[in-house]
Amino acid sequence: MASHKSAEKRARQTERRTAVNMARRSRMRGSIKKVEEAIKAGDKTAAGAALRAAQPEIQRSATKHIVTKNAAARRVSRLAARIKAMA
Repeated sequence: MASHKSAEKRARQTERRTAVNMARRSRMRGSIKKVEEAIKAGDKTAAGAALRAAQPEIQRSATKHIVTKNAAARRVSRLAARIKAMA
């Protein structure tokens, strides 16, 4: 446990940051899930719209260091490829 003032402050900051990061990660995962569901349903237009909504969310997660830039790019790329492959 924190035993001096600066360590106590860092603990408080970490707690707040963790809550914010968890919310951001959750929002990103939710937007990805919407795209996945549209793909699964076979609705190409809905999947495209969901991806357009999810892409900024995923990129924002990369900027805020929730996921790495490469992971964000990979997720967007794979989702786009799956939508493109739909009949």
